[in-house]
Amino acid sequence: MKRLAAILCLLLMALPAFAVQPDEVLDDPALEARAREISAGLRCLVCRNESIDESNAALARDLRLLVRERVLAGDTNEEAIAYIVDRYGEYVLLRPQTDGANLILWLAGPLMLIIAGGVGLVFLRRRSRAAEPAEAALTEAEAARLREIMDD
Repeated sequence: MKRLAAILCLLLMALPAFAVQPDEVLDDPALEARAREISAGLRCLVCRNESIDESNAALARDLRLLVRERVLAGDTNEEAIAYIVDRYGEYVLLRPQTDGANLILWLAGPLMLIIAGGVGLVFLRRRSRAAEPAEAALTEAEAARLREIMDD
């Protein structure tokens, strides 16, 4: 029973690998390899964090077919990707480009981390150099009240 459960779990984990349907596969293995290479870098717009090769969504299937059409039309990998990006926007790329306005987004995270580390370091240094506050002694009334509470 445990073996059956383990085999079932392995099969369920492998389901995304079966997303490409047999009717989508190109006859030429070299063109199919190119299509797979292209589609591995394209995001499924429904599933968000899966490539179109891994997704079972209808839109992912349409994108896979579109990639294969572009490959059959003689487009290079870059031309096929550019065609899809022109139609669906740069969000379709799993690895967005690192130029232009995107460069700001790529650098913002590390830059904010460095700034936060600097602010934290300055805060800790100032705090360690600050004078200890003097403790105020108890007034005579407070001391009497404290002795009264302690005696109870």
